[in-house]
Amino acid sequence: MVQVKIEDSWKEALKNEFSEPYFQKLTQFVKQEKLQRTIYPPGADIFRAFNSTPFSTVKVVLIGQDPYHGPGQAHGLSFSVPRGVPLPPSLRNIYKELHADLGLDLPVHGDLSSWTAQGVLLLNAVLTVEHKKPGSHQNRGWEKFTNAAIQALQARPGLVYFLWGKYAQAKKEFINTTKNLVIESAHPSPFSAHRGFFGSKPFSKANAYLIEHGKEPIQWQIQ
Repeated sequence: MVQVKIEDSWKEALKNEFSEPYFQKLTQFVKQEKLQRTIYPPGADIFRAFNSTPFSTVKVVLIGQDPYHGPGQAHGLSFSVPRGVPLPPSLRNIYKELHADLGLDLPVHGDLSSWTAQGVLLLNAVLTVEHKKPGSHQNRGWEKFTNAAIQALQARPGLVYFLWGKYAQAKKEFINTTKNLVIESAHPSPFSAHRGFFGSKPFSKANAYLIEHGKEPIQWQIQ
């Protein structure tokens, strides 16, 4: 079994994956790539989404595609960037919708950690990427691993899933749509945000559902 530094409750939920041949191949692939190329995010941040939001605390799942591929951007949380890094266009559009939906102030930084602390799992479908090569680590095994994470969460009904864009919407087949709320829209990228992301009001819809199911709503204002 591959030894993975991942939060204990997730380690238990995903324990069967770590001994699977695909995961061992994936681990070897990432190790080899790191020897030859620049890979994002840093090793300690690859499983940050899981480490930041333990299995038992998840309320909302926001699925991204793969990490940002520029220097200093990716830190293991979908759509998020560290403080001091310029806001990527998709995140800027997420903030615009946050303001339009809830009237919140536009944040000045792109670190979404205040969401993860409240139970928002910021999960990319693929957890690593090569410098300046978006999609370069697709179809290497990460999708199978993150599918397993979503399937594991089906033991915890009453969650909200944000599926923005076709890539995230492909994960819908692993979600029990009768026992969870699935909010689908176009991706917040500048190429597609005007085709249904703007005006979709995902944040207020999520909170209404959480309250209805006896859970604390998310404080979406970025801290």
